[in-house]
Amino acid sequence: MNISLKPLNEQIIVLTGASSGIGLATARTAARRGAKLVLASRNDEALAKLENEITSAGGQAIHVVADVGRREDVQRIADAAYERFGGFDTWVNDAGVSIWGRLEEVSDEDHHRLFQTNFWGVVYGSLVATKTLRARGGALINLGSAVSDQAVPIQGMYSASKHAVKGFTDALRMELEHDKAPVSVTLIKPAAIDTPFTQHAKNYTPNQPTLPPPVYHPDEVAMAILYAATHPKRDIYVGSGAKLMSVSNKSMPHLMDRVNSRLTYAGQLRKGPAGDREGALHAAGKDGRVRGDHHGMVMKRSFYTRASLHPVWTGAAVAAAVGAGVAAIGLMSREKRTYQWD
Repeated sequence: MNISLKPLNEQIIVLTGASSGIGLATARTAARRGAKLVLASRNDEALAKLENEITSAGGQAIHVVADVGRREDVQRIADAAYERFGGFDTWVNDAGVSIWGRLEEVSDEDHHRLFQTNFWGVVYGSLVATKTLRARGGALINLGSAVSDQAVPIQGMYSASKHAVKGFTDALRMELEHDKAPVSVTLIKPAAIDTPFTQHAKNYTPNQPTLPPPVYHPDEVAMAILYAATHPKRDIYVGSGAKLMSVSNKSMPHLMDRVNSRLTYAGQLRKGPAGDREGALHAAGKDGRVRGDHHGMVMKRSFYTRASLHPVWTGAAVAAAVGAGVAAIGLMSREKRTYQWD
């Protein structure tokens, strides 16, 4: 199977979840590097503003208001790409939502809505995209998570959806390889990223949601996504913490269960009462921002991720993963807090 991916400045990229966070960071970087963009999310106002920003700077972009949990909406995204640009070369499934709350307390309606976006949105996007990519070649990039490999408490259904995304993506890759289709299929697995993710999550707890360390800048995920758009790559972990979670869960599952039930549980809650509890689960949120409101340290770059994309640096990448993981566990241990939710 011969997979040949175009340089970014020759590509048309479809990007869901483009109105905030990782999607917004990716759109801006891709536009600066000359890619033509088809931008999709539920937020018309934020998308229109982004489209105008890109075109005013000399780039080319269109936007499509769509709910990726509806297959007909996803098909409209592809149709718009054909109408404006004649197709696409890379499709990125980035849209996602979360819920902070115990599994037993979250309503069935909310659980279903999360899966409709996080899992079925990826399924619909992938199947619509591969109809085109089988014929012309290109890249399919799905956003998983560190919790695709290691579940965490409080975000149980989010973890389950990302496990499902991994299973679906891996199976689709095998089928495309069996058919010798010229399609690169990449699963991106970010660690905690400082986006509006926590503000967009529905919150069942009385505390403010937060992200456990280490936390990375969204631009690092954008870098990984655009690398995958031009280099066939099976998986990319963004942040050494993501890689460490995966390796540790495979080698020490019982220990990781105990660590997550204590440190990660507490590490996802901040002191102080919760604000907006509804978030963006059922409707578009307050978009237009790349960064979130994380109060701790945010790492601008991941040495592990950059090293992992260059095989000669692999040994250094592994060492970085171990070192950062040990540091993160120590930081969470020192940051023990008292919460109302108990």
